[in-house]
Amino acid sequence: MNLTENFREGIKSIRANMLRSVLTALIIAIGIMALVGVLTAVEGVKSSVTEELSSLGANTFDISSRSNRGGSREGRTEKNYERVTYREFTEFKERYDFPGTQTCIYAGVSGNAEIKRLSKKTNPNINVQGGDGVYLDMEGLTIAQGRNFSNTELQYGVNVAILGSEIKSILFEPGEDPINQTISAYGNRYKVVGVLEEKGAFGPGGGADRMIILPIEAARKLESRRGSPLNYQLSVLMAGTTPPLQMEYAMEEARGIFRIIRQDPLGEEDSFEIERQESLSESLEEVTGYLRIGGFVIGFITLLGASVGLMNIMLVSVTERTREIGMRKAVGATSHKIRQQFLIEALVVCLMGGAVGIILGLMVGNLVAVAALKASFSVPLTWIIMGLVVCLSVGLIAGFLPARKAARMDPIEALRHE
Repeated sequence: MNLTENFREGIKSIRANMLRSVLTALIIAIGIMALVGVLTAVEGVKSSVTEELSSLGANTFDISSRSNRGGSREGRTEKNYERVTYREFTEFKERYDFPGTQTCIYAGVSGNAEIKRLSKKTNPNINVQGGDGVYLDMEGLTIAQGRNFSNTELQYGVNVAILGSEIKSILFEPGEDPINQTISAYGNRYKVVGVLEEKGAFGPGGGADRMIILPIEAARKLESRRGSPLNYQLSVLMAGTTPPLQMEYAMEEARGIFRIIRQDPLGEEDSFEIERQESLSESLEEVTGYLRIGGFVIGFITLLGASVGLMNIMLVSVTERTREIGMRKAVGATSHKIRQQFLIEALVVCLMGGAVGIILGLMVGNLVAVAALKASFSVPLTWIIMGLVVCLSVGLIAGFLPARKAARMDPIEALRHE
């Protein structure tokens, strides 16, 4: 009795007990669906969020003024450093030409401004930001109406503004076009040149929906009203998905240029801070790691129940076919061939359930990912292969004891079985 004949006999036995085989395969399918479905959803959500983080600065690094903590550290008194000035950032922007990069100078003016138009006004909780032409790209913001700042407006600090969607809904009537209309802030009048696409936000800050963006030169004119200088920052935005090594090269070149601009002595620490924005992506990886573990545990528990059910079904099958086993042994079938036949039956049932489970898992996982974050459809080959491996492992483990029991039967006693 060769392998092909054993396979045929296994299929024949499954067909003879179709309802029982289908129910057993269905249990396994549910386990595989849970495993593949959760992991597919996690990968889909992660892919979508990673893309969003990339547009929100995951491929950027920042240069800012060094925090002056004061006191001492490791027995040494910490130095106080002067703020990085707008002139220094501008000089860096002119000198830094690393391939595939864009630089953006920006500053927060206020987080509690009040914006007015005619008889309408917002609550005093509007975030006013000053930025240059790259600011929208750096923050991953999209213009829904109007345009970005022109080079002339940026160069001369023209009083123009880009509004968040929430500010537009407060100051303008539904259907009213805000472009080229005038609003007031800090006693100054600004012409609206653009409106941001609605983003949504968690928490009281309101995010980009509750933000007004001014050209950085126009924002600088408001320093006197603040009573303190603006805290300028500069971000370097890398194009596309940047390899870690290239990011390190870009950061080191930026550090070298900025040390020259700041005239930092050799051997002394930087008088500024330069850091990569990677905390969000690291947090995302940590969360998805936990979700993967959770999905694997859920699938494992379900498959454990399925394997017990499959083992029980196979033991029943061995008992029902005791006389058949005796006849096969009487005509020359070896214990190895008998064991092989029952293992094949268990594996076929598992593969039937696994195939259905993988298809359902991909459908459910992608449905959840698309519904949660409008992620694109994905087919994670790694988890499909893992599902098949787990499925085959369950079949081997669940079928081993019944197959061994069948192989060890005494042919004479088996033939006497009624």
